[in-house]
Amino acid sequence: MNVKSLRKQRIKYTIRKKVAGSAQSPRLAVFRSNTVIYAQLIDDVNGTTLAAASSKDKEILAQKGTKTEKSKLVGQAIAKKAVALGLSSCVFDRGGFLYHGRVKAVAEGAREGGLTF
Repeated sequence: MNVKSLRKQRIKYTIRKKVAGSAQSPRLAVFRSNTVIYAQLIDDVNGTTLAAASSKDKEILAQKGTKTEKSKLVGQAIAKKAVALGLSSCVFDRGGFLYHGRVKAVAEGAREGGLTF
């Protein structure tokens, strides 16, 4: 591994030490690749994924717009699924990425959809 990926891994582990999700308040984990963004609601106590959304979903893929705009739609989609499960709060896990751009757009979309961090 190179220095950059080791640094990101260390940041990710530091975040995960502080952030843990439960059934009442799951962890909203975000992963960003160059083309796609993924969001999952994870219950760390039981080790299960409660809900997931990505920019590869049919309804989001059909939308026109920039990657940042699609990221906001991903946040709204995960919030909609969370509300359907009866969840209103979660903890945000940026996964070692900076809270900026597409990661921030997912968080804002989730807040607009009714989730609180």
